[in-house]
Amino acid sequence: EAAGQLRRELREAGGPEPGSDAGEAGELVVKELDLASLRSVRAFCQEMLQEEPRLDVLINNAGIFQCPYMKTEDGFEMQFGVNHLGHFLLTNLLLGLLKSSAPSRIVVVSSKLYKYGDINFEDLNSEQSYNKSFCYSRSKLANILFTRELARRLEGTNVTVNVLHPGIVRTNLGRHIHIPLLVKPLFNLVSWAFFKSPVEGAQTSVYLASSPEVEGVSGKYFGDCKEEELLPKAMDESVARKLWDISEVMVGLL
Repeated sequence: EAAGQLRRELREAGGPEPGSDAGEAGELVVKELDLASLRSVRAFCQEMLQEEPRLDVLINNAGIFQCPYMKTEDGFEMQFGVNHLGHFLLTNLLLGLLKSSAPSRIVVVSSKLYKYGDINFEDLNSEQSYNKSFCYSRSKLANILFTRELARRLEGTNVTVNVLHPGIVRTNLGRHIHIPLLVKPLFNLVSWAFFKSPVEGAQTSVYLASSPEVEGVSGKYFGDCKEEELLPKAMDESVARKLWDISEVMVGLL
């Protein structure tokens, strides 16, 4: 369904369809990947490693936002499972290809809302209590801690990894948020006036993926194509290492 929608949008925009010969612009190929399923992540990575000789850039952008309490195929709280653990496994399984393709880059999309989260190692699965806003913030804080620990582990490999917040963007990411029917027209007006378009929201991701200005830069946090400061809790190296170790166990890398 998603691939069909992409084909329709590309056709309407006058661009090449996935799988078609796009000439000098290259070829756009759509592959199935469900970050709520470790089985799907492993299958996707196996296919990538078999079919692709190199990988220059990996952008971890997919996510879920403030959904009702539900679990992934593997029993993880959905937001933590998709936003952090799915990307954690995906990145680790593709690291070998990224290293052999160096210089290469990894870009992780987080959120300013990381500021309202924390890492509770006693209840990472939110089984004791669940607040959908807080759990989203926790997953976005995990993105930053993951990025910083990965940058430390990748020192000397010529593979860089940076993290960003895109700002507030007009997408369907907020589809789980209930907006009263009478308020929706006003909300839509405000979103068109003040939210970024998807193209605008993608600019920092594209910048980190391709700009020579950030060549060799790693482990940093960006917004609007500029480096920004992080709160101390997002720079806690001991928490980042512990989260990495626990994540390895959770996704079956150990």
